[in-house]
Amino acid sequence: MDEIEKLKKDGQLDKEAIMKIIPYNEHFLMIDKVTELEKKKIVATKEITGDEDYLKGHFAGFPIMPGALMVEGMGQAATLLMRYNVENHQEKEILAYKIKDAKFSKPTFPPAVLTYEAEMQGMDNRGALLTSKAMVDGQKVAEATLMLAMVDRKQFRSQS
Repeated sequence: MDEIEKLKKDGQLDKEAIMKIIPYNEHFLMIDKVTELEKKKIVATKEITGDEDYLKGHFAGFPIMPGALMVEGMGQAATLLMRYNVENHQEKEILAYKIKDAKFSKPTFPPAVLTYEAEMQGMDNRGALLTSKAMVDGQKVAEATLMLAMVDRKQFRSQS
């Protein structure tokens, strides 16, 4: 947690800080900025411009933000929240274990700013249960319950 606190600027995390915390780079990062980070809650944003490669084919000629990538954004926010609550988080991998009750209530068309919120419902040394939602202009467009697993990084990466 202290390492993550040091990366905050004005209480927020920018893209470069986020990439130091979770093992993603620009090509698959679904979060541009964390605007709020507390022990039990995170709020993060992703600007959808319409120029993203994945929108060129979803749907061709009529771009819509893929629901699966919104779930990925919620998962990345949840991962950041979980890491914020784990000592020596850099020694761990946080993995999707279960996605439950994913619902999509409204399509997201570019340009838009997706706001992801995740709230910690419970956590132990094996993982965490979180509720999450994605919003555009204050309206919920997607939601899901996420179970994330936590494993030892060295042991996990030695499997490849």
